[in-house]
Amino acid sequence: MFVKELWRYPVKSLAGEKIAEAHLDEMGIAGDRQILVRNGHGRMLTSRTHHLLLGLKGTLDSHAVAQISGHAWDSPEALRLVQRAAGSDAELFKYDGVERFDVLPLLIATDGAIEHMGFDGRRLRPNIVIGGVGGLEERNWPGRRLRIGEAVINVVQLRRRCVMTTYDPDTLEQDLKVLKSIISELEGMMALDCSVQTPGVLLENQNVELIH
Repeated sequence: MFVKELWRYPVKSLAGEKIAEAHLDEMGIAGDRQILVRNGHGRMLTSRTHHLLLGLKGTLDSHAVAQISGHAWDSPEALRLVQRAAGSDAELFKYDGVERFDVLPLLIATDGAIEHMGFDGRRLRPNIVIGGVGGLEERNWPGRRLRIGEAVINVVQLRRRCVMTTYDPDTLEQDLKVLKSIISELEGMMALDCSVQTPGVLLENQNVELIH
């Protein structure tokens, strides 16, 4: 098995960026989900209820500053884009607490499960896509660990999927059949919620070992 893809989402609920190298620490991939969106009452806003956020792209610049579709996250231009997608009272803020993750800091998908279901793997919003996995083998991994270079990752559980999977990453068109198929074929769960046991550097095409 090998690291097929690495993804980072500097702004939660926005489209992410595919990267060739990632630094992994106890809080997941460095720079992941460091900026969040909330409304004027302090309530978190995500693409579950404001799917147009998925049409904006989060990246990091050369100084590790989060960008929103090419604008610094704390710029008026970035705020206008976010308010257009999530409402006039939306605001952006930086937060490094664990609560910024929906479940655990790391989500891992596999090429076997993605190919089995036959849809774009970006719908799952994974941090790591592992290649060379047969079919639905990932479903036997919870309780085991993955070693990637010096990094060791705990596979905790299968992820229960939500409405975000129904939106096409490019067109934002909704296809409810995607989530219905995950529910009917996979009991609503696909990809893996993971925690980090040992930090390390992850690289595309790096060997992945499944250990006890």
